[in-house]
Amino acid sequence: MASSDTKHIFQSLAVNVTIALAKGAAAVFTGSGAMLAETLHSAADCTNQLLLLLGVRRAAKAPDELHPLGYGRALYFYSFIVALLLFSGGGLFSIYEGVKKLVHPEPVERVGLGLAILFFSLALEGWATWGNLKEMKARRGKTPLLRYLRETKDSGLVVVFGENSAAVLGLVFALVALLLASVTGDPRWDAAGSLVIGLVLIGMAVFLGFEVKSLLLGERADPAIEAAVQEVLAQQQPKVVALLRLITMQQGPGEVLVAMKVRFSPGLSCAEVVAAINTFERALKARRPEIRWCFVEPDEHA
Repeated sequence: MASSDTKHIFQSLAVNVTIALAKGAAAVFTGSGAMLAETLHSAADCTNQLLLLLGVRRAAKAPDELHPLGYGRALYFYSFIVALLLFSGGGLFSIYEGVKKLVHPEPVERVGLGLAILFFSLALEGWATWGNLKEMKARRGKTPLLRYLRETKDSGLVVVFGENSAAVLGLVFALVALLLASVTGDPRWDAAGSLVIGLVLIGMAVFLGFEVKSLLLGERADPAIEAAVQEVLAQQQPKVVALLRLITMQQGPGEVLVAMKVRFSPGLSCAEVVAAINTFERALKARRPEIRWCFVEPDEHA
């Protein structure tokens, strides 16, 4: 992944460090359980973004004898770890904090300070999320957002967007909970806010976990890759008679493996078949530069 592609991760890291410090101060002064849940959420997000940056660095390692297809899937591994941390470090702890506050309610103090910090945090998180949306718009083109989130192979951007959007929702719920606790004088509203924040984080973690799991196991590349294979093969006629079998696999961000069986015209010499394969591979990689490995097997049957 190019350094320009990590911009959204560094942006979110800077935002979450600032917000975690602000929320932590507010949690101490107000005694708000929802505010404490949000503080831990932001602190966990900082760790998550550091893990994503580590994943980007590991994914860029060159292939070696132990990993001949490279380390591209390392980013998917670290993205999956981030989803687990979001589930346990953020979601489960927020629910625990909410249950504890329900059983042992504590009055919420200095509400004005808490609300000010929450609004400040919401502005920063909203700005970061808007930046993620703009970046995804540039990458997805005319593809609808929800479809892009389901189909994209760019796990780093999706994970950061998931964290930031969950943070925005969590801040909204924390604001509402703190306001209701202040207006009604009932601190259980604050506890309820912590519970809802936990459920939001768990829901987002489950979504991200399933999305990244598919990539980690070896997901088919974008269908546009298969279309490009068909188009380039068509240009090789009459030497190429038919495509018998095609497998594509996403090996990492911007790294695709293609393997296929192809039937060639009868009567071609070995040298002619080799030349046709080399011509095809050069043309295919020129059209789709993300294809890093291409294996073509001449055969008569699939």
